[in-house]
Amino acid sequence: MKPDTASDAPSPPYEADEVTMPTGWSAWFGGPTVQIGPRIAPIIAPVTTVKKGENPDPESNISSDAILAKQRAEEKDSAIKYRTCSWQKTAALLFSEYICLAIMSFPWSYSILGLVPGIILTVVQALIVLYTSIILWEFCLRHPEVRDVCDIGQMLFWGKEWAWWLTAFMFILNNTFIQGLHVLVGAKYLNTMVNGDSSMACQTVSFGAIVAVVCWVSSLPRTFSMLSKIGTASALFTFISVILATIFAGIEDHPAGFLADPATDPDTGAALPFGNPIVTAIPIAGTTFVAALNAFLNISYTFIGQITLPSFIAEMREPRDFPKALWACTILEIIVFSVVGAVMYAYTGNQYMTSPAFGSLTPLYKKISFSFMVPTIIFLGVLYASVSARFIFFRVFDKTHHKNEHTIVGWITWASILLATWILAFIIANSIPFFSSLLSLMSSLFDSFFGFIFWGVAYFRMRKADGALALLRTGSVRGWSECILNIVIILTGFFFLTGGTYATVQEIVDEYRAGTVGTAFQCASNAI
Repeated sequence: MKPDTASDAPSPPYEADEVTMPTGWSAWFGGPTVQIGPRIAPIIAPVTTVKKGENPDPESNISSDAILAKQRAEEKDSAIKYRTCSWQKTAALLFSEYICLAIMSFPWSYSILGLVPGIILTVVQALIVLYTSIILWEFCLRHPEVRDVCDIGQMLFWGKEWAWWLTAFMFILNNTFIQGLHVLVGAKYLNTMVNGDSSMACQTVSFGAIVAVVCWVSSLPRTFSMLSKIGTASALFTFISVILATIFAGIEDHPAGFLADPATDPDTGAALPFGNPIVTAIPIAGTTFVAALNAFLNISYTFIGQITLPSFIAEMREPRDFPKALWACTILEIIVFSVVGAVMYAYTGNQYMTSPAFGSLTPLYKKISFSFMVPTIIFLGVLYASVSARFIFFRVFDKTHHKNEHTIVGWITWASILLATWILAFIIANSIPFFSSLLSLMSSLFDSFFGFIFWGVAYFRMRKADGALALLRTGSVRGWSECILNIVIILTGFFFLTGGTYATVQEIVDEYRAGTVGTAFQCASNAI
């Protein structure tokens, strides 16, 4: 945590007409020639070491390169080194975060939005996240002491202590909910494998407990360098899973639930979907605003993962290389998400679509392809647990030997923090009957900041540090274009905050009206 201080950095040492912002190829793709601009504020020392009102770190005005060199020197002879990730290992972490089960919800989004708008929105959202992630990277280069998005939140809002606390609240809650989601998805997989029929008492809760324990043990590695190796395997298995699912959708005679002639549900009397799959290029007539917005938000939330990026960059051996990992991941995302979404939608159609799309496959194909997703179901929850644990652990043991050495106290504390996050995730996931919808609500509230608003504000604060919005003063096309783009990004964040929240709340209301909301610690199978 950081003390409350509203003082900005002293004016940078350049002439009034000099522009000191990153330019050229390296500004977009990284590398050793990246020009690092001035800080937006001095280093804000942790409140655990500097009391409020006291003078902060006396070295708060040293250069970014000097801070980075000091960090490397401090852990040079340590048993546990954190700044060890190459850009390839960071790419593996990004692949494992983004190439995940959420891919299998893209066919459903395309069935609501139509194939053409769906693919266009996929590409546009990927490019927006790429751009905002480059802004985030530039900010981290200027402030290499940043350890997570909470530090950034405080610096962006003029060093205010409340900004740190608010960001920390959203940060921990967001990560814990994602952990809880993976507890439920793990239970969903196990229920699917046993066809929802098990002799185990209260099997969904029991399966969730088993998944939580496995995830806790898998979370124990202390560095991202080690986790990146597991992440590489996770991304590979996910890729195999979605490719198999796509192939199976193409070779099976009909999607699951196919009926050649009209029929009704014997229990409810409702008409069942029938006929050959219907595929549309645009939304079908009668698509509501809430349905379309939820489909769009589903695409957007899959891409918005900037909350973890500061933590990844903080453990890179050479942070200047981060865009290489970012571009590799973004290109793969666009290809995989679009191809898998389009092909599975084309073979499944509007009337037989489920989310995730594994449920649209016949039982054998569903089980085979879903099984290859298991490493990602485990690892992605592990990744978010590790990010949360770092947030707490690094502050508890800041400037102590427990942080970088193999000590009993350090390892017990690390394991205990992780255990606490997984217990909390398990309880939250099982105690809230409409957990999936609540997760979407949290995404609307938090991703509006972590995906958009933060980085639009960061852009303007850095450009001001570069010389009173230097780009605008030059009158260049790039200057005005980026200014307008970042205003749009901030407004998009507020749209997510308002429109996204409305759509999700309406979805929860509709669930209650339809009587589909279950009970806390529900024992019934959640198999697909």
